[in-house]
Amino acid sequence: MYSMPLFRPPSEAQSLIIQVTEGCSHNKCRFCYMYKCKQFRMKTREELQEHIRWLKTSYQNPERIFLADGNVLCLKTEKLIALLNYIKSEFPTVKRISSYSGPLDIIRKTDDELKLIHNSGLELLYMGVESGSDNVLAFMEKGVNQQQMIEAGQKAVKAGFKFSCMIISGLGGVEYMEEHAVESAKVISSINPHYFSLLRLVVEEESELADDIRRGKFHLLTPLQILDENIMMLENMELNDCIFRANHVSNYVNQAGVLNKDRDALVQRLKKFRNSNNFIPMGNDTL
Repeated sequence: MYSMPLFRPPSEAQSLIIQVTEGCSHNKCRFCYMYKCKQFRMKTREELQEHIRWLKTSYQNPERIFLADGNVLCLKTEKLIALLNYIKSEFPTVKRISSYSGPLDIIRKTDDELKLIHNSGLELLYMGVESGSDNVLAFMEKGVNQQQMIEAGQKAVKAGFKFSCMIISGLGGVEYMEEHAVESAKVISSINPHYFSLLRLVVEEESELADDIRRGKFHLLTPLQILDENIMMLENMELNDCIFRANHVSNYVNQAGVLNKDRDALVQRLKKFRNSNNFIPMGNDTL
């Protein structure tokens, strides 16, 4: 009783997934093909109750629950709070509830609404910043600008959520490589999230970005340029006790640490790989 495909962050691998909505309410990003095969919709109360009854046949005592698909926070506040209370009553063992969060969905909520949602049990939010560059965000049709990304992130942190942000290495292409690195560091530093992850751009054949590459409108970074960009991004970070991960399968070099405490060591490790004759990146970057 899932509408496929189904996605969740890597850190939610052991979580029970409750599909509250189907698809993504924005669904226009040029690099993304996650939900392009779905028409966005919110499930009805009756559908959710049936969905949860079905899940309980296999999962009676989950400790972590992830609310899918892409934009659960677009639900009206009272509906989301009622859903959270219902989930906690049906799964009393749950210790953490999390979800993806779109920046505009956060901005549209008042500070009081966000606090109510957090206090009702939604503990952790994941937001795909993707890039801090206005030029990159506009080209990729993210639907928000740099300042809105910062506003959304700061608002979520202020409301008490544990907050996780993601940047995509290489999303600016050759044209905006430096700008993408520096401005992304600016946005993440301004938000100062609890968690920050760095993934590498992997182009889906069916995405609009794949067409841009074929037409010469976008030029992918080489593996060494990716490392240069990562180095530049980390060097411009100013964070306080932020857990950093770059250990997704897409990353050329696995990294883990706490920023800014481990920043110098992380940068030196990247430079070591960057300057090594034995650095052989795996994966396919080209179409």
